[in-house]
Amino acid sequence: MVPIRDNNPTKITPYVTYGLIAANVLAFIYEASLPPQYLDGFFHLFAVVPRELTASFGGITVNQPVPEWVTLITAQFLHGGLLHLAGNMLFLWIFGNNVEDKLGHVKYLFFYITCGILATLAQWYFSQTSAVPSLGASGAIAGVMGAYIIRFPQAEVLGIVPLGFFFPTFRVPAYFFLGFWFIQQAFYGVASLEAPTNIGMESGGIAYWAHAGGFLFGAILGPVLGLFREDSEQEKLTGY
Repeated sequence: MVPIRDNNPTKITPYVTYGLIAANVLAFIYEASLPPQYLDGFFHLFAVVPRELTASFGGITVNQPVPEWVTLITAQFLHGGLLHLAGNMLFLWIFGNNVEDKLGHVKYLFFYITCGILATLAQWYFSQTSAVPSLGASGAIAGVMGAYIIRFPQAEVLGIVPLGFFFPTFRVPAYFFLGFWFIQQAFYGVASLEAPTNIGMESGGIAYWAHAGGFLFGAILGPVLGLFREDSEQEKLTGY
């Protein structure tokens, strides 16, 4: 199931969401400009390498010019391929604007980055000795989705189901679409504990625990930051 849009209008222009999308696209363009022999080193420098993060937490100096804690942020703007980038930006485009609308620009940016950090740490917890770089905006966007599902559970999501040459559309409540997505990520996360070399981070694949963890952290952090705040009378009258 691939979402196309939701039917949930906003009162603001989501400048932070647009800015995050632009930053991710620009970072990917830079990645694509690097010769293959330099790209791997670039990822090891700016993505999260779990065993190096583990060493830094233990007080062991890692011979890298970029401190490991910084990679918890920089890794959020890197992607392993065009489809990886496109999928993440599609989900951020659809669900990010509404969360930004409720949190406000500054708190939303803090929320997004924090969810990305916590999601990466959730994945790190289950693969602390891995040498495979962890990168992507998926954990932060999962946090956005976690906030979205508890704030707008009845919002309608329009999507398509690719079936060969046919692309039937569907309309489902957000709680169904996002709930199914979360259950799927949690299931694969548990499966990766049993077969770490076949699925998840150890194979350089999908970091399912980052997805599931980010989703839960977003559902918790969003309300703390004011996700359920009521619009003031002035906001209701002016739309600002």
